[in-house]
Amino acid sequence: MNLTHYQSAYERYKEKIANVQSHEMVINMGPQHPSTHGVLRLELITDGEIVKEIIPHLGYLHRCFDKHAESMNYTKTIPFTDRLDYLASMNNSHSFVMGVERMLGIDHKIPKRIEYIRVLVCELNRIASHLIAIGTYGIDIGAFTPFMWCFRDREHIMNMLEWASGSRMLYNYIWIGGLFYDLPVGFEDRCKEFLAYFTPKLAELDELLSTNQIFISRTANIGVLPADVAINYGCSGPMLRASGIKWDLRRIDAYSVYPEIEFNIPVGRGEMGTLGDSWDRYKVRVDEVYESVRIIEQCLERLTKDFVRTPDFDPRALVPKKVNLKEQDYYVRSENPKGELGFYFVTQEKTDIPRRVKARGPSFNNLSVLPELGKGVLIADLIAILGSIDIVLGEVDR
Repeated sequence: MNLTHYQSAYERYKEKIANVQSHEMVINMGPQHPSTHGVLRLELITDGEIVKEIIPHLGYLHRCFDKHAESMNYTKTIPFTDRLDYLASMNNSHSFVMGVERMLGIDHKIPKRIEYIRVLVCELNRIASHLIAIGTYGIDIGAFTPFMWCFRDREHIMNMLEWASGSRMLYNYIWIGGLFYDLPVGFEDRCKEFLAYFTPKLAELDELLSTNQIFISRTANIGVLPADVAINYGCSGPMLRASGIKWDLRRIDAYSVYPEIEFNIPVGRGEMGTLGDSWDRYKVRVDEVYESVRIIEQCLERLTKDFVRTPDFDPRALVPKKVNLKEQDYYVRSENPKGELGFYFVTQEKTDIPRRVKARGPSFNNLSVLPELGKGVLIADLIAILGSIDIVLGEVDR
């Protein structure tokens, strides 16, 4: 998209506001609003309680990620990837690091222990991200208890990831060629204890919300996203799978050690309403948490039986002192909790600073379908639709 496109879109928005009828009203939802999940401003044209048009205004959390990446070397950029979707920092850095490793040609040399640790911490982070999505969605609808339960259980994951990396949210743990450090001694045992505690808690959370008649009434048949519309808008992750499309990059691209791990890909089925509605998007995330538990169990088994820690194991052995790449264009993608996170690299020779790095955040594309889903709905239902998308504005604005 060029500047002319943005100018024409802005002109169309101005024209819509200028042509508001006498019986209609313009309402600002955000940027400081408890249900926008960040600094997002939605300008609504309403007819009573009915939403006629949604005009989104972005950029309140813009932090110049692309420019940062073009001003420093690849290694120093990793902490900035953590700040995209700051609820899934491990997944962000995993994607970025995989791209650089493939351009260096060392991706096939990464030890299996490192790969299994990467998948382990990424899936723990996926659970933590989905717990935020489920808990905040419950409180958007008016259910307070799931919110407290989700944050209670997420705290255990945050403690474990802090133990491994030294940080609670922005980890800088996955490095080019390896890891910041091996897992702490006893991490695997504590992780098994967490799974034993968490599995029944997850079933309890699932039962509390999924079969709750009030929750179903607020989410079933609301914000139906047909599969063709999801594809045309570039939606990915749970948004796309909730519309019935079995598309998961962990299976499609088969990166890291995911081909060696057994797990299912949950998709929407329209169990409580229409395929692709807000309830389906919620349920896909719940089912994905179950699958992440399965993946973690398999990673722990391999790490404690096949790829155990040894005194001579060095997770930094392949970490390059300087990333020297030939001039090339390369795109790498991975399955983040919210969808396809991609990095497009344009490298240059004789320097370890790229000419261009473009981040493709899933939240941006997923959010772009909101004006389509929100036309003709009640204002209260718009809150339910927005919450079902699960956005992080740090990734939308970048």
